[in-house]
Amino acid sequence: MMTNSPHADSPIQCVTNFQDLVSTPFSGATNAICWTRELRGDFGEIVEKVALSGNITSIEPADLAALQLSEQGQLARDILLSDWKALEAHGASPVLNVITHYDRDDTHPFFPTDVYSFHVDRAPIPIDTFLCTYYGDPSEILPNAQAQKKVLIPTVRDALKKEYNGPEEGFESFLRDHCFDLHYAAAPHARPISAGLGHLWRLAVAHPGSKVPPCIHRAPKEKSGQRRLLMIC
Repeated sequence: MMTNSPHADSPIQCVTNFQDLVSTPFSGATNAICWTRELRGDFGEIVEKVALSGNITSIEPADLAALQLSEQGQLARDILLSDWKALEAHGASPVLNVITHYDRDDTHPFFPTDVYSFHVDRAPIPIDTFLCTYYGDPSEILPNAQAQKKVLIPTVRDALKKEYNGPEEGFESFLRDHCFDLHYAAAPHARPISAGLGHLWRLAVAHPGSKVPPCIHRAPKEKSGQRRLLMIC
């Protein structure tokens, strides 16, 4: 599994600039577009200098501007602000986070629905997910051909029906209301693809009218003591 560049054998199309990232259509099995980049600058310095507030700290452009940074830190800040402005101009609403860890779903021990589980995003309108890991452990992408919806696995489905304990006609709504239908299990032969560091991704979302399957992805299980710097929208 590669750490700083996309995997060649995957449903991913690579591009070299932001305009192609946002304008290249998804088609066929391709449901992830990646602007591959080798970024300069010290993003770790930004992570170290941000005042944390809980396990996820959101950073606004004004917060970035207020940081006293070295020359390499300033280069990193300029890239973050440039990405932010480009995404906003495209109509997205970027969020920049320093992440120590995400909250875990302990309400369903046999079927956690937190972001550490392979899942897809869903929206009522046509929209895409954008994300970039600048520092720390990167996100992972799972080719759809190497995954199965968890709710279609007989043992999982039977366990969910026991939890639901209601009329059959309401079961699918129960799965959707609790987001169970968004989560996937990796096949035994699966090879998750690292999103790498510095690459800006556009992922297909499940929405009415989508012509491709939604992109399956997950947050990494963070290494002990290592924070992530992630932009997502």
